[in-house]
Amino acid sequence: MSEKVNVAVIGCGSIANCAHIPAYLKLPDVNIKYFCDIIPERADAAVEKYGCGKAVYDYHEILGDPELEAVSVCTHNDFHSIIAIDFMKAGKHVLSEKPAARILSEALEMQKVAHETGKILNIGVCNRFGTQVNNVKKLIDEGALGEVYHVYASFRAHRSIPGIGGDFTRKAASGGGALIDWGVHYLDLILYCCGEPKPLTASGEAFCKLGKDIKDYVYTSMWAEDTADKNGVYDVDDSVVGIIRTDGPVISFNGAWAQNIGVSETYIDFMGTKGGIRLNYCGDFTYYSTKDGMLTSMQTESRHNNFYDEEIKSFINCVKTGEHNQAYIDYAIETSKIMQAIYDSSESHKEIVIE
Repeated sequence: MSEKVNVAVIGCGSIANCAHIPAYLKLPDVNIKYFCDIIPERADAAVEKYGCGKAVYDYHEILGDPELEAVSVCTHNDFHSIIAIDFMKAGKHVLSEKPAARILSEALEMQKVAHETGKILNIGVCNRFGTQVNNVKKLIDEGALGEVYHVYASFRAHRSIPGIGGDFTRKAASGGGALIDWGVHYLDLILYCCGEPKPLTASGEAFCKLGKDIKDYVYTSMWAEDTADKNGVYDVDDSVVGIIRTDGPVISFNGAWAQNIGVSETYIDFMGTKGGIRLNYCGDFTYYSTKDGMLTSMQTESRHNNFYDEEIKSFINCVKTGEHNQAYIDYAIETSKIMQAIYDSSESHKEIVIE
């Protein structure tokens, strides 16, 4: 292995530019050798902007480069499994953005190839590297909450459908909507903090309502608006509710890209026999308990780290050591199982047993 780890960024869109590329550039032991995108202008722009690397437009061209050791897959969901598998089979380590894949079968194939090749396959579950998330996990691990028997997640926004009509809202490309785009983070965070409980059953309903009339959809701002298409497709969930039974706590959630309630509510409640925690998503948390016959609450504040930086730094360490971290594919598979079960439950209107 060379002194610097040579990496490639596959897909030079929003998540690559706001997270992966800046994080790699901060590491003195990393060299970005390639920027790859099927839209040539994006790859070219990355080379010009960051002053390093070579622009390529077809990732197949670099699969055989013996100097390339690792890649970030920052494409849309429908290419995660294809690209990750090709690079692992070519002997490269992979960090693929969340979700692992559009559907469970694709994620399971990724896991299978990772095990067969022995290559690192991490998924972009960045919250596992956040300061306050790990503080919550520590309190739960230490027993401060007692038995955590129920966790509730709310990821609800007023009108926040991303790139309406484009790949974000086309099931064939994305696999789903609010659940697979936002809910994946909340569910993964819960499993992580609660010690990776095994999911047993799931029941849910996913609604495709407010975005169906694309041309008349009203909003004030839009993530990835440059990918929107007024003549495109909208066939994913803009809101979803569900309940998951695990061999630990019961998990329930209410999520919405878009709802006709003008209040955003993004938090997770961990409810235990000794205490409870409300964690504001990407924020601080409050710990509630009792002491000497009194109700108590402790508001926490912490200096927040850049969890993308920590995620990338940890990935590079995995590449160097061969060790697995908390973002390894085996953990992400459990979230994929839950999301697949919720979508299957919504379609069949029945509870689904998770194998």
